[in-house]
Amino acid sequence: MAVSRRLFVTAAAAVVASSGTSLALASTASAASATSAASIASAEEPQYRIPVSPDDTQEELVRKASQVRPTERQIAWQSLERTAFLHFGVNTFTGLEWGTGDEDPDVFQPVGLDTDQWARALRDGGFKLAILTVKHHDGFVLYPTRYSNHTVASSSWRDGQGDVLRSFADSMRRHGIKVGVYMSPADENQYLHGVYANGSARSEHTIPTPVEGDDRTGGPQFTLQATDYGAHMLNQLYEVLTEYGPVDEVWFDGAQGHIPPDKVEKYDWDSWYTLIRALVPDATIAVSGPDVRWVGNEGGFARENEWSVVPVQEKDNGRMDFALSYDAPDMGGRDALVAARPVADYLQWWPAEADVSIRDGWFYHADQRPKSVQQLTDIYFGSVGRNAVLLLNVPPDKDGLLPAADVTRLREFRERIDRELPEDLARGARVTTSPGTITVDLGRTREVDRIRLAEDIRHGQQVESVVIEAHTGGTWKRVTEAGTLGASRILLLPTPVRARHWRVRVTRSRQSAQLAQFALHRSRL
Repeated sequence: MAVSRRLFVTAAAAVVASSGTSLALASTASAASATSAASIASAEEPQYRIPVSPDDTQEELVRKASQVRPTERQIAWQSLERTAFLHFGVNTFTGLEWGTGDEDPDVFQPVGLDTDQWARALRDGGFKLAILTVKHHDGFVLYPTRYSNHTVASSSWRDGQGDVLRSFADSMRRHGIKVGVYMSPADENQYLHGVYANGSARSEHTIPTPVEGDDRTGGPQFTLQATDYGAHMLNQLYEVLTEYGPVDEVWFDGAQGHIPPDKVEKYDWDSWYTLIRALVPDATIAVSGPDVRWVGNEGGFARENEWSVVPVQEKDNGRMDFALSYDAPDMGGRDALVAARPVADYLQWWPAEADVSIRDGWFYHADQRPKSVQQLTDIYFGSVGRNAVLLLNVPPDKDGLLPAADVTRLREFRERIDRELPEDLARGARVTTSPGTITVDLGRTREVDRIRLAEDIRHGQQVESVVIEAHTGGTWKRVTEAGTLGASRILLLPTPVRARHWRVRVTRSRQSAQLAQFALHRSRL
C-alpha cells in the first residue's frame, strides 16, 4: 500500500506525525549510531555526490553513503519504471548493427513512417518515456542538421524534406510520452571527413557555430572548450535541444568508432554536460552521464541487491565512471564501498538503468521475433523489481512502423504486469508501527503472492535487509526476506500465503529507513 500515515522513528520509539502521508521506520541499529547519523545529517547538507578518501574507514564510508540524496530530476526519472528505446536509421535498411559511415543516404526509405503508431503502441504498453537514436555510430542523422550531409535531407525520402526527429517528438508528446534523444559520441562518417579523432586540441568554440545561409537569430550562445569533433557534437546538441521542444532525457554511451587503435577521440563530456544543463536543466543525462548509470549488461536484469549510491571516479573531461568494474556483482554494499576505496573519488546517487531489446538485435531484422511475454515479465521483475528502470528497445521496421508482432507483445506485456500486480490489498488497511516494523491488518484473511516495497528515496537509500512475516496459526512466520529496497523492490512468493496480519521488519539499515510503500497483491494468472 501507499502507506497512509507518516511516522518519525528514533532508535527508541515511534512518534506519529500529523501530516499523515507516508511512513518512516527506525532501523535496528544501535541508539548510539542512530544519534551519530542524526547529528551528522543536521550538520551537513545532503547532496547527490559526496567526496571520499582512501583513508575513510568502512564506518565513515557507510555514513557518507547514508547522506547521499538524489536530485529532483533523478527522483522523477526513477518513477518512470518503464522506458523505451527506438533504434532506427540506415542500419534498419542495411541489416547492420554498427554502420560504416559511408552509406548512401538514399538507402533510408521509411515510406510508411507513422510515429503516432509508435507512440500508441508504447503508451498501450505502459511506457512513459521513449528515446530515439537521433544519431547512431554511423553518423547518419535523423533530422536535417546544418553540420553534416549524412542525414535524412540527403535521402530522396519525402523529397529530402523528411524529419524523423520532428515526427517522433510531436507524436510522443501528443500521446503523453516523454521525449528522449540518443546521440552517439562515436561518428564513423565524421571520421571519414577528418573531423572525428583528428588529433585536434581542445580550444574555445562559439556554440552555435554559424554556417552559410544560417537563418537563426537570437537564442543563447556559449563559449565552450572542445576538440573539432567535440564542437561538432555541441552544435548538433544545440540544434536538437533548441528546435524540437522540451527534451526529458539525453542518452550517451561511451562508444569509440571502429577506427585504427592509434586514433582515439577524447570526448568533451564537461562541455556537453554544460550545454545540456543550460538548455534543458530538467533533462536526465544517461548513461555516460552524471544522472543515470548502465546496469552492466544488455539482458535487462539488475543485481538482486541494487544500490543507487555507488562509488565513482571522475575521468577525463568530467565524465563519471565506475570505481569498480561495470559488471561487479556488488556495486554499493559495505564490502563494495571498501573495495572501491583506493580509486573512488565520490559516493554518488547514480541509479541503474537496465537495457535490453525486445528482439535479439538492436535494429530491426526481418528474421528475428520478439521475446515472449514470460521473458518480458521476468525482465520486468528483474529490473523494476530490483530498484532499476527498464529500458526496452523496440526497433521500427523498414516501413517506419513498429512490427505488428511487437505491438501485440507490448500490449500483452502490460496486461500481464497488470495481472501480476492487481489492486493493493493493503490500501486503506489499518497500520501500526513499532521501531523498525510496520504491521498491516487487512481486515480479513487474504491470499498474497506479490509484495512490493519502496523507500522514500528523498531521504536516500538506507535499507540493507528486511523480513516479511505473516501471522498464521497464532504466531508470526517468516514469508520471505530481501536485502536492498531503494525506489522499488518486488518480491514473488512461490505459492500464495493466507493471512490477515502482515508485517515488514527492517533488520539492518544505514540510517533510519523511511518507507513509501508496503503493498500486498494476489496475482490473477
